[in-house]
Amino acid sequence: MASTIAAAPPAPEGKAGNSISRIFGALFSPKETFASIAQRPTWLAPVLLSCIVSLGLISVFSTRVGWDRMIAKQNETNPLAARRMEQMTPEQRQQMVATQVKLSKPIGYVFSVAGPFIFTALFAAILLGLFNLAYGAQVGFKTSMGIVSYAFVPRLIYALIGILVIFLKDPDDVNLQNLLASNPGALMGSDSAKWLVALASQIDIFSFWVMILLALGYSAANPKKVSFGGALAGVVGLWLVYVIFQVAIAAAFS
Repeated sequence: MASTIAAAPPAPEGKAGNSISRIFGALFSPKETFASIAQRPTWLAPVLLSCIVSLGLISVFSTRVGWDRMIAKQNETNPLAARRMEQMTPEQRQQMVATQVKLSKPIGYVFSVAGPFIFTALFAAILLGLFNLAYGAQVGFKTSMGIVSYAFVPRLIYALIGILVIFLKDPDDVNLQNLLASNPGALMGSDSAKWLVALASQIDIFSFWVMILLALGYSAANPKKVSFGGALAGVVGLWLVYVIFQVAIAAAFS
């Protein structure tokens, strides 16, 4: 009997147990994957991969499109910037654009590396507060980091497709802030109201995909306290607050 007890094997971790399989699992078998993350949270692999893909995107954009083209387009379409440039001399306008271009490139590369870490930690903290305070989920910060990092794997697909789009599209038509036609905002003209473009841009297929994965993740972390429907309601509520903020900013500076 003693030998039988000693020989009892540990419970298998399943195919969603390691970091690489979890990246694919978040896309193709999310329920099983997030259950595994809740039991043994990890977060570094998808964040590092996000850094690599972001660096690739910025590098391709810099080579194929160029920051000077993006800055010129932004200044033309932004009413505040356009009015300010009208009051400048040609030399002042040239100097302002040169400064903007000079700063944009290093900022883009730095944000590509630091952004995924900062973004993941910030969202993990916000959602941790939501589900622990409002739902009593008792989720740890490492678990929250794991859920957020893998829930945003669809954004990697967005960036990879975006790299292809930059290669295929006319550089003058590339919009770094809205690379894919995954939301109505990407189809709106430059003469459309900025607040309306901001609103339409948030109604995005990839955003909805991420929200569903976040709801699956936090409901898996404590299914007794948090149902999938309840988790989705909480995530969508935060998203609506973010959308209102974005629309208000766009309206205020247009």
